[in-house]
Order: sequence, then C-alpha cells, then structure tokens
Amino acid sequence: MAEATVPDTSEEFTQKREPLSANGGEDNVQEKFLKERFEVELEFIQCLANPWYINFLAQQGYFDQPAFINYLKYLKYWQQPEYAKFVVYPNALTFLDLLQYKAFREEMKKVEKTTWVHQLQYFHWRWPNQQETDGQGQSNPASASAAESSGAETKTAAKSIH
Repeated sequence: MAEATVPDTSEEFTQKREPLSANGGEDNVQEKFLKERFEVELEFIQCLANPWYINFLAQQGYFDQPAFINYLKYLKYWQQPEYAKFVVYPNALTFLDLLQYKAFREEMKKVEKTTWVHQLQYFHWRWPNQQETDGQGQSNPASASAAESSGAETKTAAKSIH
C-alpha cells in the first residue's frame, strides 16, 4: 500500500488567510498560489460532506498520521463566516468538527458506522423537518429541542448543526 502524503501545515503556510484582492502590489505568482490553495482546500472541505470519503480516509490510515490531524485542525478556519459562505455542503463543516475527535475517526473506519451516518444524512436531506431519532427509534433530545424552538432560533440551530 502506498504511503499517504499530507499537505504541508508548517507555520509558514498556516497563517491567517487574507481575502484575495486585486491589489496591484501583490505578486501575480503569489496570488495564483493563494487562489489555487483556496480552491483545493474548499474542494477537500466539501469532500468531507460524504461519509464514504471519510471512511476511505480512515481505511487508508490518514487519521493515524499526526500531520493529517493537524491539517484537519488547521482547516477549522473554514467555519468562519467569511469562508463558510463558499461551502456548498454545510454538513461538511459539521463533519470537520467531528473529525477533531479520535473516537469519531475510529468509528468511521467501520462500514456499519459509516452506513449509519450516511443513512442519517440521507434522511435529514429527504425529510429535513422531521424529528431525528438515535437509530433505535428513540427521539434525539437535541433535535427535539431544536424543533420546538421558534422561527429564527430553529433556522440558526439547523444551520449550526447541519
């Protein structure tokens, strides 16, 4: 099996991102690099919306590499509103949060757990206004309280959870 490689997350590359601008003082090569980096990171973040992609990463041993775990921590800046607005699949940001926990990364190695997460995701997309269950027919208290909230609170909770 080929060894997985991880992007460079050294301090030089993990400094806070500044929005791309048409500043004439910026070097064209640097601007191209930042644009390409933005696109690659955005694409990777959006891939995290797919539980089977997460399972693939787990099966290939990426989650066993400290450098990759650091890369996942670094990517949390995408949860800031100025970057999150570019993410088409907001549940990818939820998965990014969950991937910060070793227990979740370990569970996603298992096909049955990945299948369960995929089913929950599908049912949420298929019936977004239905109350969720814990997979055993029991009501999920977090979802129930969100469903009982009114107006803007429900919309805010839904955006932050999914």
